[in-house]
Amino acid sequence: MVIFKAAIPRRTFLRGVGATLALPVLDAMTPAFSAETTRPTRMAFMQTPNGIFNLNGEWTPKAVGANWELTRTLEPLAAFKDRMLVISGLDNQQAAGLTGEIGGDHPRACTAWLTGTHAKMTSGADLHAGISVDQIAAKEFGKETQLASLEIGLEAPEIVGACESAYGCAYYDTISWRNETTPLPMENRPRALFERLFGDAGTDPKLRLAIRQEDRSILDAIGVDVKRLRLRVGGQDRSKIDQYLDAIRDVERRMQLAEKQGHQEITIGTPTGAPEVFSDYYKLMADLMVLAWQTDMTRVITFQMGHEMSGRAYPELGFGDAHHPCTHHQGDKEKQEKTTKINILHTKMLAYYLGRLRDTADGDGSLLDHSMILYGAGLSDANLHLYTDLSLLLVAGGVGGIKGGQHVRYANRTPMANLLLTMLDKAKVPYVEKLGDSTGRLDLPSV
Repeated sequence: MVIFKAAIPRRTFLRGVGATLALPVLDAMTPAFSAETTRPTRMAFMQTPNGIFNLNGEWTPKAVGANWELTRTLEPLAAFKDRMLVISGLDNQQAAGLTGEIGGDHPRACTAWLTGTHAKMTSGADLHAGISVDQIAAKEFGKETQLASLEIGLEAPEIVGACESAYGCAYYDTISWRNETTPLPMENRPRALFERLFGDAGTDPKLRLAIRQEDRSILDAIGVDVKRLRLRVGGQDRSKIDQYLDAIRDVERRMQLAEKQGHQEITIGTPTGAPEVFSDYYKLMADLMVLAWQTDMTRVITFQMGHEMSGRAYPELGFGDAHHPCTHHQGDKEKQEKTTKINILHTKMLAYYLGRLRDTADGDGSLLDHSMILYGAGLSDANLHLYTDLSLLLVAGGVGGIKGGQHVRYANRTPMANLLLTMLDKAKVPYVEKLGDSTGRLDLPSV
């Protein structure tokens, strides 16, 4: 049972058998928390694998500044152009091989993307890189949330051992590092992520399983508290509560449907219980990420669209070729076109996520208004394994006074880590002098 005083505490939970639900921000909560000026900043770092094809300007706009036009791969993001910074010229130099290192461009690029450090060539337990930017933010923002961060991916962890040359699979499996020796696993199972956000770990697992098998909802267990809550809040808050609970139930239904179809053949890398079609899988995980931010369960998310060297195929695009082989096109126009179509599908999915954030209320604005989202890849040209002039996109909402609607180009050989430090500053994380191979801060367009 939930007992309310004059104002509803921010950290109020609705609890029932097998369920623990945090509430979204309501007007009935403390005025200081509900005020727009006090809304917390959220940060997401989203990596797509195998570079982004840009040989013919598929990604990078021709014009610099405000008068740029959306390119073919960026076109799905048209609704968010005024919030976007397309960033060119930055390098992922720590992806470069050192003397004596053979191969390993993919794992080094993946690891260096958020750490700015060089991955040690090893397939054993002596992994070594550096703390990633998300974990620096998580140390600060995690003081106020139940979960310091969430690490989410759309492919299963690879087997233990070497995946390319002498580099361990762990370098592919994550973009998040707690410290120099601790890579954080990416959760790719929708049900496990749902349980982490809304399940009651103190409940008998067999009971929670029985609830799922009967197609029951965790919302059934909190019905009395929901009715009591609705009597204590105004009409606008009741609408927020209804939308929030509807979103949870929608996610449940989609998971239950996927779990029923679990006996069918599914795409390689897709866990049992996840939708077979990539876009459905992505949207399910994206909706869970939105719920995590809506309830302030966490403020920091890393998201891996797929592992480096991802062999995922996208039959919904009309062809069955795996992603990684397509990127090694060797000038083959057909493979280039297939790679571009995959990249466009990925930006369409990003647009879905941004749209969900835009449409989710947060104080006097939306979740998107209070978020900073970085999207891109650790390699530029995957055919040649280049790590210079990366394709990067920053969606900043209204965070940090950043002015969107711009294409910014920085001097050649500027480390990407400079952008990461600048993002921390804009998010008001206490000053960090250096991250990986950073050499300073970037001058981002400001309002």
